[in-house]
Amino acid sequence: MTNSISTTFEGRRPTLAILVAVSAVNPLALNISLPSLPLLVDVFGTTTGMVQMSLSLYLAAVAVAQIGIGPLSDRYGRRPVLLWGLAIFVVGSVVCAVAPSIEVLLTGRMLQATGGCAGIVLGRAIVRDLYDRSQAASMIGYVTMGLAVAPMIGPAIGGVVDQSFGWRSSSYLMVVLGVLVLVAAWFDLHETNHNRVSGGGIAGLVRSYGALSRSGLFWAYALTSAFTSAVFFGFLGGAPFVAADLLGMTPAVYGLYFILVAGGYVMGNWISGRYSGSIGMVRMIGAGNVVLVLAVSVIALFFALGLVHPLSLFGPMFVVGVGNGMCLPNAIAGAVSVRPDLAGAASGLTGSLQIGAGAIASAVAGWLLSGILWPGTIWPLVLVMATACALSVVASIAARVLEAEQY
Repeated sequence: MTNSISTTFEGRRPTLAILVAVSAVNPLALNISLPSLPLLVDVFGTTTGMVQMSLSLYLAAVAVAQIGIGPLSDRYGRRPVLLWGLAIFVVGSVVCAVAPSIEVLLTGRMLQATGGCAGIVLGRAIVRDLYDRSQAASMIGYVTMGLAVAPMIGPAIGGVVDQSFGWRSSSYLMVVLGVLVLVAAWFDLHETNHNRVSGGGIAGLVRSYGALSRSGLFWAYALTSAFTSAVFFGFLGGAPFVAADLLGMTPAVYGLYFILVAGGYVMGNWISGRYSGSIGMVRMIGAGNVVLVLAVSVIALFFALGLVHPLSLFGPMFVVGVGNGMCLPNAIAGAVSVRPDLAGAASGLTGSLQIGAGAIASAVAGWLLSGILWPGTIWPLVLVMATACALSVVASIAARVLEAEQY
């Protein structure tokens, strides 16, 4: 793969380690707090719905921030936008660590999300700066395979740290990690965007997104990514409460079981990195969607048969992780390759749709599980995940048709 990199970037290429690190701080901050969510209801004397907003608002802030971060990096470069984002992430982590109320905590979480998402957007854009279309999916697969370690270890670390030192300790840990990644990026991450788009401000942003919005193929890939992500984020929004209320799991035990989910995602990303170049993006997305549908169906079958056990949920969720790992790198690579000159904007809009759909799925799952529909059961969570699966299949079929027409 090294030979495919333009000689323009020789000697200036960011290392794979730094791309993984800057991409990982956001999902790590998101997932490290999951085991503590049920406990915060009593800590702040609030409701389950209000605590669940720490997840939904985090995802919503990521979705909104990415809309601006992508075009800014197309105009001013990847490096300065990323460094500012990491600095904001550190400030947000400090606010979370000292929060005296749920409202302050939610503010800190939104600052974390806004700054940390720069790494996700720009990690993808940097890969597209360095690699051609045929190899972008493989490289994004390798990068996301590395960053999948963050959600894999995040809940496990969060559960143990919470149990040992209290819920605030996970936020202090994110302050330290955020500073370390910021310093590493300062020294290791050089500029890769040497073809800046002209024009800035709102007008430049409108022009960038206007060009992307006219591409049906972009929308097909971006929506595939969004609905595939919604399967996983729907699980994130509902699983902590299903685990605590239905399965009787402690935060530490939940964190350990969650390793299965992220382990599946690592495997799926490895499959993408290894085989997307030879199999093709569209076929890999299709295979991943088949895996997702089967896995969600198995969850429904187990609980319908009365098999109420952690493995009845987390075993099939390992397979959901595999399907996500197969779909997402290829859908993202397809979206950012439609207009290579607007890779930052495409990455930002794709990420915004991805996390926005995730925020909606997460909020709906939490809302339904609060007793609106089938109280005390897993069926609201299954309903959200199954709906997202169906929408992902429809979007991926559209991508297949439009890809055949264009290429």
